[in-house]
Amino acid sequence: MNIKRFLTCGLLLASLASFAQTPMWNDPGKNKDNRLDNVSNYFAYETEAAAQKGNKADSKRFMSIEGTWKFNWVENANERPQGFEAVNYDDSKWGTMPVPGNWEMNGYGEAIYVNNQYAWRSDWVIDPPAVQDKNNHVGSYRRTFTIPADWKGDKIYMHIGSATSNITVYINGKYVGYSEDAKMAAEFDVTKFIEPGKENLIAMQIMRWCDGSYLEDQDFWRLCGIARECYLYTRPQSHIRDLFITPDLDKNYKNGTLAVKIDAEAADGKTVVMTLKDKAGKTVAEKTATIAGGKAEANFAVKNPLKWTAETPNLYKLYTVLKDGDKVVEAIPQNVGFRKVEIKGAQFLVNGKPVLIKGVNRHEIDPDHGYCISMERMLQDIKVMKMLNVNAVRTCHYPDDPRWYDLCDEYGIYVTAEANIESHGMGYGERTLAKNPIYHDAHIERNQNNVYAFKNHPSVVVWSLGNEAGYGKNFEDAYDWIKSYDPSRPVHYEQAGQNGKTDIFCPMYYGYDGCEKYAQGNNPRPLIQCEYAHAMGNSMGGFAEYWDLTRKYAKYQGGFIWDFVDQGLRNTSKVTGKQIWQYGGDAGRYPASDHNFNCNGVIAPDRSYNPHAYEVQHYYQHIWLRNLDMSTGDVELYNENTFRTLDYVDAVITLKQDGRQILSQRITDLPKVEPGQSKIMQLGQMELGMKVYQQMVNNPNSEFVADVDFVLKNDEPLLPAGYAVARQQFVLQGYTFPTAEGIIKEAKGEPVKVDAMNACYTLSAAGMSVTVNRWNGNLDYLDVDGKPMLQEGYSVTPNFWRAPTDNDFG
Repeated sequence: MNIKRFLTCGLLLASLASFAQTPMWNDPGKNKDNRLDNVSNYFAYETEAAAQKGNKADSKRFMSIEGTWKFNWVENANERPQGFEAVNYDDSKWGTMPVPGNWEMNGYGEAIYVNNQYAWRSDWVIDPPAVQDKNNHVGSYRRTFTIPADWKGDKIYMHIGSATSNITVYINGKYVGYSEDAKMAAEFDVTKFIEPGKENLIAMQIMRWCDGSYLEDQDFWRLCGIARECYLYTRPQSHIRDLFITPDLDKNYKNGTLAVKIDAEAADGKTVVMTLKDKAGKTVAEKTATIAGGKAEANFAVKNPLKWTAETPNLYKLYTVLKDGDKVVEAIPQNVGFRKVEIKGAQFLVNGKPVLIKGVNRHEIDPDHGYCISMERMLQDIKVMKMLNVNAVRTCHYPDDPRWYDLCDEYGIYVTAEANIESHGMGYGERTLAKNPIYHDAHIERNQNNVYAFKNHPSVVVWSLGNEAGYGKNFEDAYDWIKSYDPSRPVHYEQAGQNGKTDIFCPMYYGYDGCEKYAQGNNPRPLIQCEYAHAMGNSMGGFAEYWDLTRKYAKYQGGFIWDFVDQGLRNTSKVTGKQIWQYGGDAGRYPASDHNFNCNGVIAPDRSYNPHAYEVQHYYQHIWLRNLDMSTGDVELYNENTFRTLDYVDAVITLKQDGRQILSQRITDLPKVEPGQSKIMQLGQMELGMKVYQQMVNNPNSEFVADVDFVLKNDEPLLPAGYAVARQQFVLQGYTFPTAEGIIKEAKGEPVKVDAMNACYTLSAAGMSVTVNRWNGNLDYLDVDGKPMLQEGYSVTPNFWRAPTDNDFG
């Protein structure tokens, strides 16, 4: 055989072997290719001043690649365009797609909503890891960018914030890399593919389903495309790769420490200056370390720092500056919150104190843009949470946009940070992917991605391994990895139950009896329901019972309502032409659907309140009046805050007679009540006390109530002065309902004999009617005008004498 034939045969065999290989999108053991490992979320600036400003869009090292891209969509995966990544490929007949943007929100394909089954169940057999070509839509993207010439010589990276379900990237016709885990950023080193100073073609391809989709069976709209920030950025050849910042407090929860670990590339011998500054920009502490072997560490001791909690979100900034001599190479800002999270005595503690988790589950959904959530919408969600007294959020059921955690740091929300895992459609038995060895690495990687990216956020107080995915070795190993990497936080997982690898017993929809029995037991895990109080339709009616138990038992510390916002999408009715909130069943006759089960939020899609939002607001409030003594007017004022003295509110007391306001008074000198404590407040000594008493004496048949609103004294972040953060109502004198005998006695005209067992009378005058009923000897009446007593000129006339029928009760 000559050498030419030998080489030809060798190339043919290699080609056949390559063809026979399982494609990455069908191989759960290959979840990335050339994608960078996840690191803490940050941006590295060129100067300290730029880092202090903290707006990456102003940096010369940042370039957005968002906007309108050329776009091709095919229904079946085997129809996707081949060679589309080539520079000279003709895309003139393609359409367009915004980046970020979901296909289905922009006219390509139908949105699908399912709860607990895979969305392709109508198309092909559920057989992990296989996904088929049929109805496996593929979107292909192309766009050119002129890269700044001064980026030459630096490392250049590409950031895709979120791509569902996977993404393959090409630059200038060359393959760059591949990534799964749709709710985590995919970053690639594109230095060798980019030509600075010239126009460069970026091409991307995204598939609707891949092997990773078996781990993404969440209860939400199934949408495709790119949902978060997308950009290019540069780093010097010498740069910091990762930061791991761990705050802690001493045993008295007074003084703080800060441990900083740094990984760097090509930076040995260079110095790192770490400066901790307070909110006013004053330097609190500073450390310098020299990088050796790509590593550097520093430990800070901070005397009595302001503490971070959801009630008191006191933040510091750590500026980590890499220097080559006196020259700044790069500067990285990171939030720092001094707080300690632990479990002791079967309670979840923050800074040594048990906290109540008044939480919600929040999907990332916008009625107009699907998965694409603007900063304005995120800030609106935080504001609504604050207005409703929500203090905690579970990122159901995947990591959120990194900017969300920044907002939770800033405004004070406890975050249970969940990895992007849910394989609900496989059930919880032997078929669960939690026990499937071919998905073992994917479970670990997805938890690693979550922890690596968000480990520096003080708002993250609990790691969650995933949701509704069975229980087995894959989750046990993920738990072990997190506890070894970050022992500073608890880890929870619902399917681990009461005795598996979970630090918190976090069931779903646990009944009252079950909650009480567990709270009385000796399991060392606190009880915090990861989902409860399903907020669908006319809901939250049993919320008070849950919170009676929570406030009774120290071990029961609340939970996360399912869920925060209705997932309805804004659409137009084909029948009426009016706006509707589209739910799953509106998406068509044939796609898999669980109908309107995705509309179960505390608030509506546009963030207006659903009726039951007020029930949540009330039982989640942090200020309470208890044990009103009607004889003295004394009432117990209880501060349910854990860290905040009750000196930030005034009380506005409004007296009402039969629903009409008669008197009001603002009390500005409330007793100073420490967190978790109560004091007596003397309502009886108010100037309006005697006036109310006299009114009640003169009107014995009227209802008198006292409405007490606790309102903010001053503006607070996102909430204005005067906003009522807590409300209660006390009935001072109950309403006396008139009897039929009383009405008849007061009526003018011929008296009517009412000794029959069953009778009905109509009292009428001047167009007003009152019905008096007598059923089986029990007298009652209904006054449709809302006036309890008859007036001059009313008469009573017999209406009918017979046994009642069902219609009479309508």
